[in-house]
Amino acid sequence: GMLSGALDESMEVQPDNPYGIAKDTLRKKLEDLKLTVPFNLTWARLFYIHGDGQRGSSLLSQLKQSVERGDSVFNMSGGEQLRDYLPVDQVAKYLVSLAIAGEDFGVINVCSGEPVSIRELVEEWILVNEWSISPNYGYYPYSEYEPHQFWGSKEKLESLLGSLR
Repeated sequence: GMLSGALDESMEVQPDNPYGIAKDTLRKKLEDLKLTVPFNLTWARLFYIHGDGQRGSSLLSQLKQSVERGDSVFNMSGGEQLRDYLPVDQVAKYLVSLAIAGEDFGVINVCSGEPVSIRELVEEWILVNEWSISPNYGYYPYSEYEPHQFWGSKEKLESLLGSLR
């Protein structure tokens, strides 16, 4: 939904598009099923994942495609949106740890817990990869279908992972 700021697992979700509604409906159906068929459920709420193998429409993939085409600029929004990005290898480590624990953790944010601006993220990727491309800020308008600033709260994840060691 259109929630802003740090999002924790106890907050009421308010999906407002078909994708979000479908995910929330599946979670609720699984929770209902647990009442008749006992099983452990950990519902991992993934934030923004980046790394190899991403779909072509993701931010990093689009930036890489621009570099590969030899573009001198990368068209983007103003870049002031705050998001929660986590490398795919770290996401995998968290998911494996939660899965092998074999417990019912319920909803859990799999996130960095640290908001970062899209601008900072793009600039870091360009710097780290030594790409010869410049961000063209403000080319695209900001999205109206998602909040300007949101990221995950990592407290529950850190608490659970600390108790699993």
